[in-house]
Formats: sequence, C-alpha cells, structure tokens
Amino acid sequence: MALDQSFVGRTYPPTDPYEVGREKIREFAEAVGDTRPAYIDPEAAKALGYPDVIAPPTFVFSITFKAAGQVVRDPQLGLDYSRVVHGDQKFAYRRPVRAGDRLTVTSTIEAIKSMAGNDIVDVRGEVHDEAGEHVVTAWTKLVARAAEEG
Repeated sequence: MALDQSFVGRTYPPTDPYEVGREKIREFAEAVGDTRPAYIDPEAAKALGYPDVIAPPTFVFSITFKAAGQVVRDPQLGLDYSRVVHGDQKFAYRRPVRAGDRLTVTSTIEAIKSMAGNDIVDVRGEVHDEAGEHVVTAWTKLVARAAEEG
C-alpha cells in the first residue's frame, strides 16, 4: 500500500543535542579506514585552523539516521521498517563537524514515491550546533521493499 503523499513537507521536532567527542571521531575514522591527522590529532586540526579535531564527512550519518527514526516510527505514516533498506545518502556541509559540537537534527520528509510496489521516502536532516549555526544538511533515502506475494 502506497504511503500517504500528504506527509511530504512534514517536519519533526529537533532531536536532543548530541555531543561530539574526540574519541567517537577517532573510533569512527579508524572504523572507516581514514585516519587523517585532523581526525585524530588536535594539534594537526589546529594547524589547519580548527579549534579541535574534525570528523570525517560521513560521521554525521549516525546522528541524522537516528533522527530519521522519528519518521520511521511515526505510526500515522505507516512505514514498515522491517522491510526498509538504506537507499542513498548525501551531505552538504557549511563547516566540518568538530569535537565539542552539540548538534541537533530536524528531520523533514521531502518526498514519497512508490515504484514497483516499493515505498521510497526521502528525509532531509538539518543539523545545527548549540548556537543555532547550520552545520550540514543530510539527505537519506529509505526504501521499504514491496511485500513478497504468496
């Protein structure tokens, strides 16, 4: 059953702040195999003009994907999460995520489509720091696979 198009444009409340830690950034950088000095060494980051270590570009996915959970758990939308796969991800940065940032995410449903029985939901996550500065926008595409017949 196709999802309700009237949900396009629905915005959910901002998440509680997520405090970005140096150790989380280091662990993430090591996990993705990208240990550039600015990701693990505060002095290297400062030499590049940052106040502390910065995060690899995909680090923010864990924060924005969790925030998109508000969309997934919305009972009125009716998305069957047991059938959901992650379809796509992209980011547009204003500045890098830094250790010490306290970030909130506001999620908005940008599009709902049905293709070959699959429901596709595009969610935009606007990430702001504690001062209200826009840090990054993340787009997440969720695909709820069609139920198998028989």
